[in-house]
Amino acid sequence: MTATLVWLRRDLRLADQPALLAAVERGAPVVPVFVHAPEEEAPWQPGAASNWWLHHSLARLSEALERRGSRLILRRGPTLETLRELVQETGADAVFWNRLYEPAVIRRDRQIKRRLRESGLRVESFNAALLHEPWCIRSGSGDPYRVFSPFWKSCRQAGIDGTPLPEPEALPAPPTAAARPGAAPWPGSESLDALGLLPELRWDAGLDRTWTPGEAGAHRRLHDFLENSAERYHRLRDLPGQPGTSRLSPHLHFGEISPRQIVRALRDAGLDPDSGSAEPFLREIGWREFAHHLLFHFPHTTEAPLNPRFEAFPWRESERDLRAWQQGRTGIPIVDASMRELWQTGWMHNRSRMIVASLLTKNLRMHWLHGARWFWDTLVDADLASNTLGWQWTAGSGADAAPYFRIFNPVLQGERFDPDGRYVRRYVPELERVPASAIHTPRGGRGRAADPALALGYPPPIVDLRESRQAALEAFRRLPTPGAGRS
Repeated sequence: MTATLVWLRRDLRLADQPALLAAVERGAPVVPVFVHAPEEEAPWQPGAASNWWLHHSLARLSEALERRGSRLILRRGPTLETLRELVQETGADAVFWNRLYEPAVIRRDRQIKRRLRESGLRVESFNAALLHEPWCIRSGSGDPYRVFSPFWKSCRQAGIDGTPLPEPEALPAPPTAAARPGAAPWPGSESLDALGLLPELRWDAGLDRTWTPGEAGAHRRLHDFLENSAERYHRLRDLPGQPGTSRLSPHLHFGEISPRQIVRALRDAGLDPDSGSAEPFLREIGWREFAHHLLFHFPHTTEAPLNPRFEAFPWRESERDLRAWQQGRTGIPIVDASMRELWQTGWMHNRSRMIVASLLTKNLRMHWLHGARWFWDTLVDADLASNTLGWQWTAGSGADAAPYFRIFNPVLQGERFDPDGRYVRRYVPELERVPASAIHTPRGGRGRAADPALALGYPPPIVDLRESRQAALEAFRRLPTPGAGRS
């Protein structure tokens, strides 16, 4: 009997898993395989926080497979050569996987599919990560969308209520040599620790306290959100000090849960995705879809602005300012709390992400790639599509971007969205004694005096917000307009 290899990547679940279910339905033994080949994703190979999550997610998936009489085979790349070796070892005549959409991965996967098919193998790929494939949603002119609202309207019109696939009832495993002499048993596997995904210097204690990677952890997170926060999401979603968001983004990125499962869970919980409190949350799923749509159609935007006008923008370079921003030592409380939340937990509230990105790209006038690369290494939900969209949106250079003159004032943002200072005090203990009236201006300002003794050890602001805002606007005004200088 032949076998089917199921090549797992960021689809680390058993339910709503189209490649796995298709393999099971063939009736042949199923061999789940993960190939570690980060160099094939360069220049955006996974960062340290992503690797931490991947280690634990693979461990949970391996346990889930073993409970069903299967095993997860771990190997090191190169991927094509490794899959060919596994085909020989198992006698497989088919290789199935679920699609990914990063530019380097698309190029790699196309080559692998072509080469394996040339060897006479059946090779199929499936959509497991999105409500709609990036090439399926087009504008009336047939072009890709650059603005979110009409894109999401088209997605809704195409339908977002696909039925999640069931978890396989059984996973047929290769027979043991004792059961069938001459049959191919389970192939050998690397140990999970041998992949070297965990940090040598254990800085990850905060991640351990904050997260439970894996499919079961994803569904517990979704259940808690539906029980405690979903109906209030529209009121709490912008308050970083409140537990008002789902925190499902890393689970979605690693495929421990699918967007179809989330949409179905909203309906099952009696929350209408078409209106009411569920609609703002569902739009966040839509933004994730939009990010993948843009990345697929404009792959150069991982390194270059979508708006070519910004190629001439006079970005600053300052190692001192960049390090202060990374370390949460800018002297601006809401920014520092946000950056320290990132370092301690591997995650940052969405409102906080916009605030810190605005400070870096507008007030400090540093290239958005500095921020994108830092987020890439430190976020457990680091996703190339969403990371690229978010940073270019804030910088003003991307699709549906915020107007360049929209520069967040972090003091006003803090006063509005963290009025009692709960969030700041949680992550900036130097300010725990500062009263709420001065928590966002601990050294005075805006007519509010603060006792300097209450903020000992906290640095002064590294930039004047008003002057830097004017400098950023002036730099933008000096950019050449489209078509300028052409005959």
